[in-house]
Amino acid sequence: MTAALFASVCNAAPAYAPTVAQLDAEARAVGNRRDLAEHIGDVIFATHWPAEVTQISANALAGHVIVGIRVLGIKFHAAMTREAFIDETVSLVGDAFSAAPEAEEIDLWASVPISVAKGVIVSGDLAKPTSRTVFSLSVRRGESPAAIRARVEAASGGAFWDTTWMRTAFSDHV
Repeated sequence: MTAALFASVCNAAPAYAPTVAQLDAEARAVGNRRDLAEHIGDVIFATHWPAEVTQISANALAGHVIVGIRVLGIKFHAAMTREAFIDETVSLVGDAFSAAPEAEEIDLWASVPISVAKGVIVSGDLAKPTSRTVFSLSVRRGESPAAIRARVEAASGGAFWDTTWMRTAFSDHV
């Protein structure tokens, strides 16, 4: 090997290996502002959440940016109580707003799978649903974490809780 070739090989930049958070952010980002969804994902997937985040969407239309965060409402990664779920919800919304200053609304929802029989159409115009929403919340920018928490905790605070899921999903069996 010549000295010039050896020097160029030794000065090569080290290989870059993306983190698991970066890979998750890329794989789980959707929407017409996928770049923003990936950026939010870089922040959110840096934490191992008890309720798994399965998708982050970012969409812009006529100067409005809306972010969606979908979590799985089953198979929690740690013991989950209703209070812990509320804590995670408030944290996820805060992290998303911090990562996306241009977002004016964060919509967060939890879903659970629905069993469908073999051969049932699950895509297209005749599709049968394969999941159902068991929790949902919309938060506008500027709402404080305390106000978000109060809305989620209140029975009529603007958050949707599926009562059957709520009775069975958490280890404290609310």
